[in-house]
Amino acid sequence: MRIGVPKEIKVHEYRVGLVPGGVRELVEAGHEIFIQSGAGLGIGENDDVYASAGAKVLGTAQDVFDAAELIVKVKEPQLEECRMLRQGQTILTYLHLAADLPQAKALLERGATA
Repeated sequence: MRIGVPKEIKVHEYRVGLVPGGVRELVEAGHEIFIQSGAGLGIGENDDVYASAGAKVLGTAQDVFDAAELIVKVKEPQLEECRMLRQGQTILTYLHLAADLPQAKALLERGATA
């Protein structure tokens, strides 16, 4: 599976969807990991660490969304990220849909699985 990890863009969110050890395990299991450049900086991990673990480092969130079948995030996608999702793509993250009707509608409109 092609798994993408974009940089978190929600205000005051510094975590990342996959740590380097998780990337290594998934790559060893035969998956491809695409991570946005700088995604790990908030946890003290740079792009080189992720590349050494087997991830392909991409420049933008759009690049990651375009490359991946599965998107892994910590926080719910922001509206600009919802617009990057495509029909049939899966996003694995915490969602708070009852509190955010625009987000729920955006996810439904894109046809992604969440």
